Amino acid sequence: MSFDLDQSIQVLQRTPATLAGLLRGVSEPWIRGTEGPETFSPFDVVGHLIDGEETDWIPRARIILARGPDPRFAPYDRFRHRTRNVGARLESLLDEFATLRAANLGLLRSWNLTPRELDLPGQHPSLGPVTLRQLLAAWVVHDLGHVAQVARVMAKQYLDEVGPWVQFLPVLTDHLQPRS
Repeated sequence: MSFDLDQSIQVLQRTPATLAGLLRGVSEPWIRGTEGPETFSPFDVVGHLIDGEETDWIPRARIILARGPDPRFAPYDRFRHRTRNVGARLESLLDEFATLRAANLGLLRSWNLTPRELDLPGQHPSLGPVTLRQLLAAWVVHDLGHVAQVARVMAKQYLDEVGPWVQFLPVLTDHLQPRS
C-alpha cells in the first residue's frame, strides 16, 4: 500500500480513542503490568505517545518543511515520560494525548501537503536521510505498534493463568524478547 496522507490520518485520529477504550477505567494491574524489567506498561505507552506528540512527529515535520540549512532532527528521548508523568493519573494522560493528537492532526491537515513536500528531506540522528513521507508513515506504524504492544502486555498478565491454551494464543508467544 502506498502512503496516503488522508488514509494515514484515519489511523492516527483513532489511536487516542482506541487506547482509551482499552485502558480507561481498568485497574492498576492492567495498566502498570509489563513484560519484564525496562519494558513499557500500558501507562508508559500513553506517556511515550504524548512525548511523541510534543517532541517528535510534528516538530520533525516542521524542520523538514522549514527547508532550512540544517534539516537535522534533535535526538528523541524515548524515556522522557518516566520522569514527566510521575504521579500522573492514566485518565488525565489519555485526555492529554487526545487533545495533543487532535491539535497536531489539525495542524497537519492545515499544511495541505503536496507530493513534492512529502518528498522533502530531513536528517534523522541515527537513521540518516529521511523524507517527510517516511516520517509520517512511520508515525502511523509507530501508533499501530504501540496499540499492539498494549494489547500484548495486557494479555501477558494472564500468561500463567491460561494453562494449556497458551499454545493457541499467539499474543502470548509471538514476542518472546521483551522490549520497550
